[in-house]
Amino acid sequence: MTIPTVKLNDGNIMPILGFGVFQIPDHNEAKKAVEMALSNGYRLIDTAESYNNQTAVGEALRQSSTNREDVFLTTKLWVSNFSYEKAKQAIDHDLKELKTDYVDLLLLHQAYGDIAGAWRAMEEAQKAGKIKSLGVSNFWPNQLKNLELMVNVKPVVNQIEINPWYQREKEVIWNQQEDVVVEAWAPFAEGKNNIFTNEVLSKIGQKYCKTSGQVILRWLIQRDIVIIPKSVHDDRQKENTEIFDFELSSEDMKLISTLDKNTSQFFDHHDPTTIEQIFGSSLRELRK
Repeated sequence: MTIPTVKLNDGNIMPILGFGVFQIPDHNEAKKAVEMALSNGYRLIDTAESYNNQTAVGEALRQSSTNREDVFLTTKLWVSNFSYEKAKQAIDHDLKELKTDYVDLLLLHQAYGDIAGAWRAMEEAQKAGKIKSLGVSNFWPNQLKNLELMVNVKPVVNQIEINPWYQREKEVIWNQQEDVVVEAWAPFAEGKNNIFTNEVLSKIGQKYCKTSGQVILRWLIQRDIVIIPKSVHDDRQKENTEIFDFELSSEDMKLISTLDKNTSQFFDHHDPTTIEQIFGSSLRELRK
């Protein structure tokens, strides 16, 4: 199986389908899941400092028969490392945990804290060959534009929540017009609101002999959005790759658009109270 790719604005190439390891903190389970994903043809692996499984991902990559240069490895800096000095240290720590000399893509995980200082460290690491591409996650258009005005290297990717309940049409178009690739986290909304048994998605899937999950992934692919679904089950991992042998019609796409609830299924990144609850302790740690 050959997975299609997208070209980033820095010229590097990224698979449009990958494997995410969010919420797999157990070392052995994470290692096994990544090994399984590689054997099932995945060549994009997405992790993060805050997932607490970089060591497992690194061991899986090191022990795999898949060549390191054939894998597009992504990780993310957490906000507690958002300063120039702390980001420099964190990047070297991440490489050590991942047992690699470089990562293909490093993202700022959130848009809060000293993002300019962290980005400067990322640019230096890129020049040193430790990172191939630089990007962000959970940035709104105004936050991304503000970062672009401060830095020398333009972000190549913005990884944001996108699923049928939260479709973010305007944000997706804006990023793509900026030549920033959009990558979807939580494409299945973690199963919220009975997404896998939704009548609209199920009926569309029946037309193509596909599951609702496959319809969701295909819908995202047809919007030119990179996807990183997670599963620790072999059959589901394989199922998630079987989305390149059919195409949704314009009518299908319009029907799916009617499902949009236009609200995050997890938390509001604009709410100051939520920001303090989620990121406050990490930001306070930076002041020490």
